[in-house]
Amino acid sequence: QVQLTESGGGLVQTGGSLRLSCAASSHMPSGSTMGWFRQAPGKEREFVAAITMRGFTYDSDSLKGRFTIARDNAKNTVYLQMSVLKPEDTAVYYCATRRPRNANTIFDPSEWDYWGQGTQVTVSS
Repeated sequence: QVQLTESGGGLVQTGGSLRLSCAASSHMPSGSTMGWFRQAPGKEREFVAAITMRGFTYDSDSLKGRFTIARDNAKNTVYLQMSVLKPEDTAVYYCATRRPRNANTIFDPSEWDYWGQGTQVTVSS
């Protein structure tokens, strides 16, 4: 079982920045892709970004340019740098990992293997 521990969420004003972190336990399978999703109240879980072990990234077209994903393989940690935050970015942000598979499925939450507990991000207007 892989454990994922997120941190860095909180309350920020419109236009501000936050950096989320997610540390995976040592049980994470070698070569796993790491990623972020978010879920606002009453909405479906939405893909934010993902990064392979080699550093290839997948980004949400709607968030590209404001959100940047990175990872430190030595620390089994993935980061999400969020800037120019808007009230509509308010959501619970979830970290996830999955074994390598068809990249076409990367945007589908059901194709991810392990999830963190989520961290709340609230952007005030």
